[in-house]
Amino acid sequence: MQETDWLKRNPAQQHHLADNLSLRGHKVRVIDYELLWWTKRKKKLFSRRQVFSGVSKTRKGASVTLIRPGIVKIPCLDYISLIFSHKREIERQISEFSPDVIIGFGILNAYLAMKSSGRNNIPFVCYWIDVLHTLIPFKPFQSMAKLVEGKTLKHADRVLVINERLKTFVIKIGANPERTSVVRGGVDFAQFGQISHNKVRIQHGIEKDDIVLFFMGWLYNFSGLREVTLELAKTKDSNLKLLIVGEGDAFNELQKIRERHNLQNRVILAGKKPYQEIPSFIAASDICLLPAHNNEVMRHIVPIKLYEYMAMGKPVISTRLPGVVKEFAYDNGVVYVNRPEEVVKKASELIANENLDELGAKARRFVEKYSWDKITDEFENILKEVIKEKQNETAS
Repeated sequence: MQETDWLKRNPAQQHHLADNLSLRGHKVRVIDYELLWWTKRKKKLFSRRQVFSGVSKTRKGASVTLIRPGIVKIPCLDYISLIFSHKREIERQISEFSPDVIIGFGILNAYLAMKSSGRNNIPFVCYWIDVLHTLIPFKPFQSMAKLVEGKTLKHADRVLVINERLKTFVIKIGANPERTSVVRGGVDFAQFGQISHNKVRIQHGIEKDDIVLFFMGWLYNFSGLREVTLELAKTKDSNLKLLIVGEGDAFNELQKIRERHNLQNRVILAGKKPYQEIPSFIAASDICLLPAHNNEVMRHIVPIKLYEYMAMGKPVISTRLPGVVKEFAYDNGVVYVNRPEEVVKKASELIANENLDELGAKARRFVEKYSWDKITDEFENILKEVIKEKQNETAS
């Protein structure tokens, strides 16, 4: 269960795990929500239920069935209609598919799934990779969403989180400490390995002596890229460039800043790229970035992109986000700054000290234990354990 677009949004924890489980012979069905329906040119008043078969986001040969219940396509009413259409779909899948376990990554539909699983003696796992209520743009709804999250966490058979900081947070708002575990992000080392970067650099006019700062992902307004771009405009070093892969809220503003400061040759906005091309873009970079603001959304999480940066042997400059510091500490290839405005200066220091290779090697060594195969082993074992516990509970 999730409340974002499975097809269009960047691959996250659930995509990797779902694809890997399907390759191991498990049958996986996903119920999602067309989050960005309002961006489509042809707007309809409502959408009908859709089923997508054989979906694969991260692994060739994976096969996930995606079900997208219909909604009313009017702001606010879309979420109200979601309650009814997703509840109906959950009951339908319990009847037709008879799942062994249900996993919730959302807020409303995770709560609905938790209630339905309880009535049908199906184990329910609540998996947190984000503090979701902080992403709701209308602030009065955030406190309501937090209450719903707390009830879901309290009644879940197991709660999983992606890092230690998030574990502390979910326990604080309702999760049972004895039923809460950390299952971290991972890396597909077959994909994120030694890759030639020449093609990407040539394609985007990057010279041999250029130093490339790299960011990928959804471009939130709090991603810190605006500040990094403005600081880059102040430097006289024309060989220092910024390569951004992704789309999102801040894209148009970044375009305007680039034009206003004549940074067309130094700030490259590559747009969204297929996941299979991402390793080539990371390979083309010298330093990878996570310059996000230390806000409610970011302070407890560890984005998967960090593992992928580090797997490619790239040093990372990150703002001092508590979740990231807790996960990677201070001598594992991640260098911290207090504000996004400090990123360019810190990058110049690292370049001057000529220790990029050393930092990159430390980063690679740190993440080598986090392969997706090992993470999937851990996740699969937890699911089997939860299923067995529910069966014993029902039998008694």
